[in-house]
Amino acid sequence: MNTTIAAIRRYPVKGLSGQDLPAVDLIAGQAIPLDRRYGLLHGPAALDTDSDGWRLPSDFFTLDRTEKLAALDTLFDDETQALIVRRGGRQVSRGRLDQPMGRTLLEQFFAAYLAGIVPGMPRLVDAKAGSFGDTEEPSLVLVNLASLRDVEERIAKQPVDPRRLRANLLLDGLAPWAERAWIGRTLAVGGAVLRVTGAVDCRPANDVNPDNGATDLNLSPIMERGFGHTHIAIRAQVVAGGRIALGDPVSPNET
Repeated sequence: MNTTIAAIRRYPVKGLSGQDLPAVDLIAGQAIPLDRRYGLLHGPAALDTDSDGWRLPSDFFTLDRTEKLAALDTLFDDETQALIVRRGGRQVSRGRLDQPMGRTLLEQFFAAYLAGIVPGMPRLVDAKAGSFGDTEEPSLVLVNLASLRDVEERIAKQPVDPRRLRANLLLDGLAPWAERAWIGRTLAVGGAVLRVTGAVDCRPANDVNPDNGATDLNLSPIMERGFGHTHIAIRAQVVAGGRIALGDPVSPNET
């Protein structure tokens, strides 16, 4: 079976829900357009208005420490730059991220929703041309669905929703754990070329149920015991831009 793209996802605001895309144009040296373009700072980081560009993941509200975010469903509109926040199917906040008033409305909502978790007023920030990914170098996270199924069947003994992993590309048609042999190699992905730079370990955010915000898994220790590693995904950088779409082939280039 050939390896293909089963899903393409971006996360316009770091820590909030993702959006599925049918296709996207990748640019060399960049993340998926609008992926982690915005972030919600907390604590002292929210007061630091001098820093520009990429920031440490610990500066942001994320699922690692703020499971309540998983109970929110968000929609980002490209044309208006508006973020719509829903809870239980009902809209609870809306604001344009490119306008001060819109950001203020959203910040006030998150301040109330996350009250008592971290002191101070949350602040929405824009990565401009960059991305607030987990690494300073813009990248994509890829998950092999066969590896995830292996985790489900052998050690987790329960379904592991791919949304827990907050990946950009889900791959189908690959043998379990075959992606680990891709580290250091380039991949032809649709019309683009990616270089796999390393493995991505499990983190506390993966333990959070994306439907209700409950922490109902303990993935890192059970993977360590079951497989001797915690590499749940791989990370790649775009070295040659191009269009990718659902169903496109994915194959490693010759070394």
